Amino acid sequence: MAELNTGDGGGKKGGKVRSKKSNSKVDLTAMVDLAFLLITFFMLTTTLSKPQSMPLGLPDKDEDDTKNKDIKVDENRTMTVMLGDNDKMVYYMGLLSSPKVPPTDISYGKEGIRKELLKRKKSVVEYTGNKDKGLIVIIKPSKKSNYRNLVDILDEMAIVGVPTNAIVNDFSPEELKLLESK
Repeated sequence: MAELNTGDGGGKKGGKVRSKKSNSKVDLTAMVDLAFLLITFFMLTTTLSKPQSMPLGLPDKDEDDTKNKDIKVDENRTMTVMLGDNDKMVYYMGLLSSPKVPPTDISYGKEGIRKELLKRKKSVVEYTGNKDKGLIVIIKPSKKSNYRNLVDILDEMAIVGVPTNAIVNDFSPEELKLLESK
């Protein structure tokens, strides 16, 4: 129990004699109970922050190879982004044997890959004349790339609004040479 002490107005020697005032006590138990009730109420009624996640479509685990056929896409709409070690990123448009844009090193962020994605997305829409047939990005993380780089490139896809992207781990020998040499 808490107490509130007030000075006693007792008499001093040689002065006027005053009557002693009794100490008044304030019981704070009810206030502590109320505080805990309020804390409990607010803890139970607030919504906790939910983890932010990006939907990622994964293929079915079918053993049937007839469903896993190669899909033919227009090479003018395809951009391949390869992720290497030490935050290295190389991209090219089209096929590696006859690229529309030659393989180029690029950095992460607003002035790097995001700017290039916006530019390529706009050029693909102009080429096709159809907003539904947009840019297709193939992301190829190497075994030496780190998880953060993959998350960063997926974030860039969401920011730019690339409708179709795929994560592929098949590297041709030419792509491996390109990734290691640059």
